[in-house]
Amino acid sequence: MYNRIAVIGDEDLILPLRVLGFRIYSPGSLEEARETFKSLGKEDIALCFLHQKYFEPLKKEREALRDKFFPVVAGFSDFREITDYLADTMKELAVKATGSDSLVKGKGKP
Repeated sequence: MYNRIAVIGDEDLILPLRVLGFRIYSPGSLEEARETFKSLGKEDIALCFLHQKYFEPLKKEREALRDKFFPVVAGFSDFREITDYLADTMKELAVKATGSDSLVKGKGKP
């Protein structure tokens, strides 16, 4: 019976979901994500949330599961993309205004 929910993404983002009973997977590379995703077709997963950074690269694997009723695969994003977008926008504005991005460089960034 299909009764589980899986989440594939960055560990720091999805680890708290384990408390809710979700199966979480934190692949270290795209290849590891590919293998993890392929293995879900053999498990009792009803729904799989797939982080946006894996959604497009695993398109072929998602298409292969389309013939099956389960798992249903849904993509999700997180706050970090928006934060990066805002930082890039501020950097562009700083360069236009001052000719330099030194005002908006983050810690540890060259």
